[in-house]
Amino acid sequence: MSFRLFQKGVPFLKRLLDLFISIAGLILLSPLLLALSIIVRLNLGSPVFFRQKRPGYHGEIFTLNKFRTMKNITDESGRQLSDEQRMTRLGKFLRASSLDELPELFNVLVGEMSMVGPRPLLVHYLPLYSPEQARRHDVLPGMTGWAQINGRNALTWDDKFSLDVWYVDHWSFWLDVKILALSVWKVLTREGITQPGEVTTQEFTGNH
Repeated sequence: MSFRLFQKGVPFLKRLLDLFISIAGLILLSPLLLALSIIVRLNLGSPVFFRQKRPGYHGEIFTLNKFRTMKNITDESGRQLSDEQRMTRLGKFLRASSLDELPELFNVLVGEMSMVGPRPLLVHYLPLYSPEQARRHDVLPGMTGWAQINGRNALTWDDKFSLDVWYVDHWSFWLDVKILALSVWKVLTREGITQPGEVTTQEFTGNH
């Protein structure tokens, strides 16, 4: 994780907003971050953080940080159980409240992510995108985004990607402010957290 104060292609005002919110957030939320770290450690064990490689700006790979929400449980043959079986009540609460994503503020601070942008997905999705869908990587990935306030996990993959590309084409400082404000409302109302009956979003298998 290397710190980038500013980087080519990222709007100056966008980066200033990211720095302001991430620094203020990490300072103000430090007691909560510490408390959640202890709670996760006591309930789920070690490690406290879930770290995973994700594609970022222009597809550059970085390590995403989140609070862990699942137990490491395997069956008799040593195979990891399903997400539904490994998910805990604490994990469901962290996801529903989006508290599991607070460690991403560190990714925002160092310049790997933005407060607003397309959500960073899995690395193995990269070869599955159409050229149009791949344009979602023309901006920094975000903690929240245009798709998140327009349906989040209730959307189809095509809808998500269309909204991501729309954001790429229509970015403005005030659009980011609007998305951040609406994201707070979405979290408070717990709207669009998962699709009905699901713990996680469906796997993306590309265009058919």
